[in-house]
Amino acid sequence: MRGWWQDLTDLVLPAECGGCGRPRTVLCPECRAALSGAAPRRVRPDPEPPGLPVVHAAAPYEDEVRATLLAHKERGALTLATPLGTALAGAVRAGTGNLCLPAPEGLPTAPDGRLRGGNGQLRPGGGHGSAPLSGTGPVLLVPLPSSRWAVRARGHDPARRIALAAAGELRRAGTPARVLAVLRQRRAVADQAGLNSRQRLDNLAGALEVAAGGARLLAGGARVVLVDDLMTTGASMTEAARAVRAAVARIDSYPDIDACVAEAGEPTGERMTKTTTADTDRTQATRGMAGMGGVDDMICAAVVAAPPDSFEKNRN
Repeated sequence: MRGWWQDLTDLVLPAECGGCGRPRTVLCPECRAALSGAAPRRVRPDPEPPGLPVVHAAAPYEDEVRATLLAHKERGALTLATPLGTALAGAVRAGTGNLCLPAPEGLPTAPDGRLRGGNGQLRPGGGHGSAPLSGTGPVLLVPLPSSRWAVRARGHDPARRIALAAAGELRRAGTPARVLAVLRQRRAVADQAGLNSRQRLDNLAGALEVAAGGARLLAGGARVVLVDDLMTTGASMTEAARAVRAAVARIDSYPDIDACVAEAGEPTGERMTKTTTADTDRTQATRGMAGMGGVDDMICAAVVAAPPDSFEKNRN
């Protein structure tokens, strides 16, 4: 009887901590502190690719944090999505400033959660690294897409799973947030392993696009936050930002966002079809961004972890 109960418990409870291997816990207190115990900070790879948005990370990619991310991504420890999502939500808050702070008790708010001033006007978001709001909707978390073969091999999409957990954490704290999985790979790319930062930028140039209808949904958000579990050279994040900028910049006027959401169906954008609106020439796209300050203002990025030296080279 004891053996049967033990086998049943093994099916319900995690076998070991994702960070250090301690038995009978998803993530032990020490590993949880390593992941979310410190304040998220801005990170910058060296060299910093042109066009990279402001990126905040929750923790350095080392030791227990590295083990936790690998356990979730490569070994299918899906219960780790919750603590990883909590860490990512902290990085999102750091990047969007008081846009992600709940309204003080007793102050009037708009339906999207933003504060109203004494005259009833909406107050913009702000804080470190933030800019005036480009839309009136929620904070939009846009996960960087994995290739189809990687999703099949792993059995899940790690970035999207963590993004959903982060959005839930933000909503519980009073911040309207949703996940829009509108980025798609428009062509195959080579394996990034062994490539330097320059080669990774070239490998990914023009590789991503925003799905049909996705740009109008993105334009309705208070802020677009590109999210991933890990940033190393920043090449993937730079390409994702280029694709979002190019798609949103093509919108001459914003239609009724609610109608777009109803047409798209799922909040994550999974039922949207592919399009080829992204500019394949990264150099031309980067030059075109000079006059797109409004689009740039609405985009930032957040990750769970980044290399330790990207914290050390922070030039804030």
